[in-house]
Amino acid sequence: MANDTPQPFVPPGTGWPGDPATAATPVAHSAAEVAALAASAGSLHELAARESVCRACPRLVRWREDVALTRRRSFQHETYWGRPIPGWGDDHAAILILGLAPAAHGGNRTGRVFTGDRSGDWLFASLWRCGLAVQPESVSADDGQRLIGTRTAAAVRCAPPDNKPEPAERDTCAPWLTAELREMSGDLRVVVCLGHFAWQALWPQLGVVGYSLPRPRPVFGHGAEVTVRAADGGDAPPTLTVLGCYHPSQQNTFTGRVTAAMLDNVFSRARELSG
Repeated sequence: MANDTPQPFVPPGTGWPGDPATAATPVAHSAAEVAALAASAGSLHELAARESVCRACPRLVRWREDVALTRRRSFQHETYWGRPIPGWGDDHAAILILGLAPAAHGGNRTGRVFTGDRSGDWLFASLWRCGLAVQPESVSADDGQRLIGTRTAAAVRCAPPDNKPEPAERDTCAPWLTAELREMSGDLRVVVCLGHFAWQALWPQLGVVGYSLPRPRPVFGHGAEVTVRAADGGDAPPTLTVLGCYHPSQQNTFTGRVTAAMLDNVFSRARELSG
């Protein structure tokens, strides 16, 4: 993946490991096009392909590509992915792990969600200990990592400046998550939300795909557990459990707000609930 002449992003279909897109994959340039392309994808693979080439949010496109061009000093000799990070993992997952957004020098560099940064180091180590991943590390798109009964995604698919998506960007990106939930509906039993942002982003989309939502909205907390039921006449599975988990950010892990045991408790519970 070394490259002496950096590009702003990896063109689809040029051989990046695991790239789901091709040169023919349709590209969304607006919120309306995101909604249309997400709804018509028809499979998780095609959905991931369309997510991975989206250009609907100008601020996020500029940021992710600028980061891919300038790069962090420690990664100066690497090519950056520089595109949206699609959902990734088991195609028949019973567990979905939902985060906020890719890291500028993590997923935006490696092309795989939660891969190549400190948060991912904590996350994948816990998934491995809990029997949900085949190895304890996720460092690149071709490292052999594989998830077991589990899929990962971010509520916003592009790395945002200061790790803070704007509300309009969150809303533009939401149909990708809605479509992912629908495509997973035959298998999905548990959603683990890493952090408050993911928790807040999930609930409206659960309503869209056919769940009756509790009122008031449940409060986020580490270990929070809420079971929702499908609305009458809906196509969603009868029940789905949502678990809250503090995000394994450097700030949280360095201060002890999140420990390895705390992560293991949440993911062990997710595995138990997933059956």
